[in-house]
Amino acid sequence: MNKINCFVPFAGAAQAEKTVKGLQETGLVNNIYLLAMPDVTENLPGCSTLHTQSIQSSDAIWEIAGHTDAEYTLIYTKYTTLELGLFALERMIHIAEDSGAGMVYADRYQVKEGKQTNAPVIDYQFGSLRDDFDFGSVLLFRTDAFKEAAARIKKGQYKFAGLYDLRLKLSQKESLIHINEYLYSEIEDDTRKSGEKIFDYVDPRNRDRQIEMEQACTEHLKEIGGYLAPEFKQIEFSTGNFEYEASVIIPVRNRIRTIRDAINSVLKQKTDFKFNLIIIDNHSTDGTSEAIDEYKSDERLIHIIPERNDLGIGGCWNMGVHHPKCGKFAVQLDSDDVYKDENTLTTIVRAFYEQNCAMVVGTYMMTDFNMNMIAPGIIDHKEWTPENGRNNALRINGLGAPRAFYTPVLREVKVPNTSYGEDYALGLNFSRQYQIGRVYDVVYLCRRWDDNSDASLDIVKMNGHNLYKDRIRTWELQARVAMNKKK
Repeated sequence: MNKINCFVPFAGAAQAEKTVKGLQETGLVNNIYLLAMPDVTENLPGCSTLHTQSIQSSDAIWEIAGHTDAEYTLIYTKYTTLELGLFALERMIHIAEDSGAGMVYADRYQVKEGKQTNAPVIDYQFGSLRDDFDFGSVLLFRTDAFKEAAARIKKGQYKFAGLYDLRLKLSQKESLIHINEYLYSEIEDDTRKSGEKIFDYVDPRNRDRQIEMEQACTEHLKEIGGYLAPEFKQIEFSTGNFEYEASVIIPVRNRIRTIRDAINSVLKQKTDFKFNLIIIDNHSTDGTSEAIDEYKSDERLIHIIPERNDLGIGGCWNMGVHHPKCGKFAVQLDSDDVYKDENTLTTIVRAFYEQNCAMVVGTYMMTDFNMNMIAPGIIDHKEWTPENGRNNALRINGLGAPRAFYTPVLREVKVPNTSYGEDYALGLNFSRQYQIGRVYDVVYLCRRWDDNSDASLDIVKMNGHNLYKDRIRTWELQARVAMNKKK
């Protein structure tokens, strides 16, 4: 019955002994290997030690592949205590055998500050290319599949992206199966709110890691036929007969505390071209509509209250973009944010012409409600490059703000009628054929406050958002593979 070799991160006996004891007591474990830094000299009874600089590195994957000889290989990815559920490993093996999966992973409980909560995960799919995809911390591999994928990894290539690279390579030939059952508990030590975690991938301190992840993802895209070379359609900017050069689009519902600030930041813009402001007021009930009407003497402001009651943010955008008064360029402003100064609109419109792009993404600064800068500060998405940005866009979880679009293309593509991820879907779709321009100066202030849509989401909502974005990636990746096959 000793079907599993286990690999456990090891910083010292006190940290890992409960985890190791729990694994040993299952009666299923053949060997337990402790993954330790080179300077760690401690050990635990019945375990062997493998020294590696990082459990996420290519070298660690090679070490595991070189030592595992049981039918299954289990990797635990946390330095905190693992508590297995009753017959959890038996269940994981059973599903792995029944499904023929290359890897199985399961829902789990998290224990934070002594409190146990449900922490379900989501199904893996073709477009699940995020390097932060949450598998939980217990990964059970079929050893022959693990070894085959590891053999295609270059030893010493990655310090941070080894496990990510393995997962991508495994997915090329094997299924990664989610077991919708709570099979273990892990001690959680990251107690930040969801809204504080979502910007980790643009933290400059993580730049080296991000470069590696991009390299691994790009290599994967090339191997599966989803990579796009830097060849783009050119734009003449002469389609249509537009009265206005630019329109700022604000969808809004019940933002009485912020809508005036947003409107004022638009109307004070200084430009040498005609612009207007189209507000799609999605049946506000808190006084927002009345606040917008305070500006009705300004002919630049168009206040639309839809007849429909089925519009999300994306649907509101469609109404604004297809309005006959919409300008050549449609520029985003969320109802609780503001432009940095009076030059934002000019800067964005100029970028379209200078970079010959169908979409422009700016740089923003995170602020509190009173517009004082807060962590992580400036979000510039400098990981974007003209050469590889549209490939790396399939890995990261967003493209930045503000976003602006060449209206004729946006009218053709249309915005998904959702209230989350619609901008990301557009970025992927636009980048399939057109260059996306970038502005790296701060042009936008993004307020974080209690009413933000992603300030503090429970795990079910977070999973729903991530599942949708992964599905967007899947559809886009399928389209790119098909497009490459036609070439």
